[in-house]
Order: sequence, then C-alpha cells, then structure tokens
Amino acid sequence: MAEEAKFKCLRCGHEYTDTYTPGVPQERTCPKCTSNSVRRMKEK
Repeated sequence: MAEEAKFKCLRCGHEYTDTYTPGVPQERTCPKCTSNSVRRMKEK
C-alpha cells in the first residue's frame, strides 16, 4: 500500500512530498534538477 513521505535531493537540496511503497526499492529522480541522489527524510 502506497504511503506519502518527504524526500530530499542531496544534490540541490530540493524537498518534496511523494508516494512510496514500503519494502519496494524504487529509484527516484529530483523533479527540480533531475539528479538521482534522492533520499527519504526521517519522520520527526
């Protein structure tokens, strides 16, 4: 089941919200700079 999470690009620092499915690896691309160095941010 897909959930929403915050992601951050390690290259340009752009933060955005997107859906992801826990346990399913998925390569992401930054919508701003098209880098693939995107990581999910930890919940606080």
